[in-house]
Amino acid sequence: MEGAAARREISMKREPDFFEGHDPQLIYIAKRLDDALQLEDTLTRAGVDYGVEADQFTAGVIFRGERVGAFFYVLPKDLDAAIETLRAHGYKPARLN
Repeated sequence: MEGAAARREISMKREPDFFEGHDPQLIYIAKRLDDALQLEDTLTRAGVDYGVEADQFTAGVIFRGERVGAFFYVLPKDLDAAIETLRAHGYKPARLN
């Protein structure tokens, strides 16, 4: 079990240069820090390479406003595995274009 535990401790989070020359796919927008941290752990445990950046999104129906969230991206080749992982853990993937 030591090997499996060690693998889980290695983050699958990638820096922006990992995505250069590719078309990163948005898979999820975490609106709260707790959600972002939990999703990072979930993707890492699943072995899915991902990128995350803070960005603004519009929220609210009556009281619309700009909020900041954590936007999660994957490479196109990892999209299916990422979506499957999200759904298996109760996340609703971002609308895909």
